[in-house]
Amino acid sequence: MPILTRSAWDEFIAAKPSPHLLQTGAWGELKSAFGWEPVRLVHGACGAQVLFRHLPLGFTTAYLPKGPVGPGWHDFWPELERLCRQKRAVFLKVEPDLWEPLSPEQHSALRAFRPEGVSVQPRRTLLIDLHGSEEDWLARMSKKTRACFRSAERGGVTAQVSNDVSAFYDLLEETGQRDAFGVHTRAYYNQAHAAFAARGEVALILAYWEGRPLAGLMAFAHGTRAWYLYAASRGEQRQLNPTYLLQLAAMRWAAQKGCLEYDLYGVPDADEETLEAQFTERHDGLWGVYGYKRKFGGRLVRSAGAWERVYFPPGYTLYRWWVARRGGERG
Repeated sequence: MPILTRSAWDEFIAAKPSPHLLQTGAWGELKSAFGWEPVRLVHGACGAQVLFRHLPLGFTTAYLPKGPVGPGWHDFWPELERLCRQKRAVFLKVEPDLWEPLSPEQHSALRAFRPEGVSVQPRRTLLIDLHGSEEDWLARMSKKTRACFRSAERGGVTAQVSNDVSAFYDLLEETGQRDAFGVHTRAYYNQAHAAFAARGEVALILAYWEGRPLAGLMAFAHGTRAWYLYAASRGEQRQLNPTYLLQLAAMRWAAQKGCLEYDLYGVPDADEETLEAQFTERHDGLWGVYGYKRKFGGRLVRSAGAWERVYFPPGYTLYRWWVARRGGERG
């Protein structure tokens, strides 16, 4: 059961075709600072970074986000199960890096699991195609969206890559209070930025007007893919459209890194017809951001979701009760 070090794992996934951000060694290091234990297991050409969280009485939960990486899943699962049993995992949750519809081969690779698990990562998202020139991206957006970019620039808004995580966190706190959603601690965003900055795989971009930050986002890149994970804005001066200019700056940064896809990372889990019919009326959960994210010309996709294998049913029942009480799982 080969367990790799962080550096050996980075070498392993470097040879794979664009693994997901959540399978990078940097992501494992980030989560290790906040209660998770990353274990990087490899068997043959297949491997996974698995996150374990410790529970009372020596038990754990096991979470495999957006993996495994590489071919040979059938042979990999027995090795992973041995690891989970050694760690006294109550259950293993796998969220594979696959889009629906799954092929028969993909279904077969997951046959040891049940697909009833609750997803930690957003199930549905919008993917922006970064192939071609900037003019090509803009052509895939609406005329109104292109006008928002121009109005922000005419209004004196500038978007700049920054290292000022403190200013970004101040924006996050204001946004969370205004829109009633939770944010991580200041230390979490500092760690997230630091973990990826050494490899040039993160961009903190702030939108300024008259020297004051109005909005910010944190985007990540790995291989040919980029992800927009965190964002915040002030309630004032929204008519200047600073958040639109941020997205264009993030796309430019991702393209410069060689990315061909920009993932807006999370819209409501509903089909396109339902989304388009209801987004002007609903503002709960991810509905509040769908109306904004839909403007950038992305393609709606749905992930394969969460698949679980339970090793200790009584502990699993208790864990599900506890998760329901606190309002969902966090990864």
